[in-house]
Amino acid sequence: MRRLIFLALISLYSSVSIAQNKNLQRATFGMGCFWCTEAVFKSLKGVYNVKSGYEGGHVPNPSYQEVTTGETGHAEVVTLQFDPNIISYKELLEIFWKIHDPTTLNRQGADVGTQYRSVIFYHNKEQKVLAQEYKDAIDKAKIFKNKIVTEITPTKTFYVAENYHQDYYNLNKENPYCKQVILPKLNKLEALFKSKLKNR
Repeated sequence: MRRLIFLALISLYSSVSIAQNKNLQRATFGMGCFWCTEAVFKSLKGVYNVKSGYEGGHVPNPSYQEVTTGETGHAEVVTLQFDPNIISYKELLEIFWKIHDPTTLNRQGADVGTQYRSVIFYHNKEQKVLAQEYKDAIDKAKIFKNKIVTEITPTKTFYVAENYHQDYYNLNKENPYCKQVILPKLNKLEALFKSKLKNR
C-alpha cells in the first residue's frame, strides 16, 4: 500500500511539474497509423503528454469506426507537448520525415486511406515556416525519389481517440501489427536518433 501511494505521489508530482512548465509547446503530426506515431514520439526526451486522436475533418466527435471509412476527412494524428530546451521543433520535423514515407499519398505501407495521410498541423507561424522550409529543402535535395505529399495546414479541432488507442504499443507489444509494423519503426528511430531517446 505504501509503495502504491508513493508511486501515485511521484506521478502526481511529475504531472504538476510538467503542467507548471510554461515553456512547453504543442505539436501535431500525422504519419499513418497513430499507434506508430504515438510510439515514436513517446520515446523522445523532452516530449510529454502524447495523445492519439483525429484532426482535420468535418465531423464533430468522430469515432474510430467513422474515421476508418475515410468519409469524415480526419487524419489519424498525435498531439504532444515538447520542451524546446530539450528537443526543438526542427528536430521533431527531422524525426517526422525520416521515420515514415512522406511521398505516398494517403498511405503508409498496408494502411490505405485519407485517414493515413502525411500531415503537419502547425500551431503558430513559426511552425508553419519551419515545416515548409524543411519540406522545400528535402524536395530540392531530392532526398526521396518521389515528391513529398505531406500536407502543412493550420491546426484544427483535435479529438482524442478512444482509450484503447492510447499507449497502444506499450500495452500490446505481442500484437502482430506491433511486431511487424511499429517495432521496425522504433528500431529505425533508435538507429538514427539514439541520443534523443528516453531511457527504456
